[in-house]
Amino acid sequence: MNSANARSTPFWSPAEVDAAVREAILHLENRGVLAYPTETVYGFGTAVDHESVETLVRMKGRPPGKPFLLLIAHPSQIARLDLHLPTYAAHLSARFWPGPLTLVLPGGDKRVSPRLRGPEGGVAVRWTPHEPLQRLLHAYGEPITSTSANRPGVPPATMASEILEQWPDMIHRGILHVLDGGRLAPSPPSTVVDCTGRRPRVIRPGVLSASVLRDVVPDLIGDR
Repeated sequence: MNSANARSTPFWSPAEVDAAVREAILHLENRGVLAYPTETVYGFGTAVDHESVETLVRMKGRPPGKPFLLLIAHPSQIARLDLHLPTYAAHLSARFWPGPLTLVLPGGDKRVSPRLRGPEGGVAVRWTPHEPLQRLLHAYGEPITSTSANRPGVPPATMASEILEQWPDMIHRGILHVLDGGRLAPSPPSTVVDCTGRRPRVIRPGVLSASVLRDVVPDLIGDR
C-alpha cells in the first residue's frame, strides 16, 4: 500500500463517497480541516464556526483581509446564514448555479465569522457542481469553508498526493483529513462577482466570461 492510500480516503466512486462521508463529517464536527476535490482544484475547508476557521487560518498562514469562501449544497443554506441575494444576484444564481460562479453576498453579520468577510464587506459563496462534494455537503447539512489546497507560492493541488507531500505533519497530528478524488483536470478558477453594491461587479475573472454574465445582468461592471 503506498503512502497516499495509507493516509487518504478514496473519494471517487459512489460507493467510496458513501463510505467516506461519515468520517469526513465527524472530522468537520471535531473542528478539523478537510482536503477535498472540487470542480477546479483541491480545496481545504472547515465548518464555519470561529474555532474551525481559525484552525484553517493558522494552517494556511492566511493574512488578515484575505477571506475564505463558502461552499453550499443548496441556495436555502444562504438564508440560514442571514446572507442576502440582491435581485441581480438571484438572477445569476438561477442561471449559473451549481457551477463555477462565486457570489460575494451582503449580510450574515451575526452568523458568519469575520474571517470569511472580504474587503467588499460581503461573504463569498459558491454552489459547487462537483457531485461527490455535493453529496458530502448534503449529508453534512451545512456550508463549509473553501480555499485552495497549497502552501504559499505553490500551485493549487490537482492530486491528493501533492497535499500528502506538503502537509505530512498536519495529517499525522490529525488536523488534516484528505479525501482523494483522483487527478483533477486543469481548470480556470471560478468567476467571482461582488454583489454587495447596486450593480454586480467582476472582482476575479474566471471560467464564466463577463459577456456570458451580461446575458443575464447587462449592467455588470468589470472584466471588459
